[in-house]
Amino acid sequence: MLYFETLGYNYSRKRCEDIVVWFINKYLPRHKLDITVVHRGLLREGVVGWCTVIDSNSCPRCFEIEVHNRMSIDDYVSTLFHELWHIYQHVKGDLKDKREKRYWKGIDCSYTNYSDQPWELEAIKMEEELLHCYKNLTTN
Repeated sequence: MLYFETLGYNYSRKRCEDIVVWFINKYLPRHKLDITVVHRGLLREGVVGWCTVIDSNSCPRCFEIEVHNRMSIDDYVSTLFHELWHIYQHVKGDLKDKREKRYWKGIDCSYTNYSDQPWELEAIKMEEELLHCYKNLTTN
């Protein structure tokens, strides 16, 4: 079961909903999740998206994704898939936040440079695969 909500401006609600529902049905169909996607300007923060665990870090099921609201469609879809993959990592237990530290598959990676963080490298790889898969699905 998925509880889904979108907020913000300058985005396609239908596109966002289609992507999130497709992703959850494909990768996390047996989990009860609460996902809010907020669309807003993120230029000041210097990012195009991020994912935050809202509830318990031990068994996270409630998430907020923030996505920059002024991107091309492909960049938007890739960013949304990137952040959804972080939800997947949290739900599966590969990525955990505990006592101000970040763990990847049980190893403390709190001081790893952003460009070397294994969860980011995996999400970057997966956003491309997911975009390709999703585009094939929507064009057929």
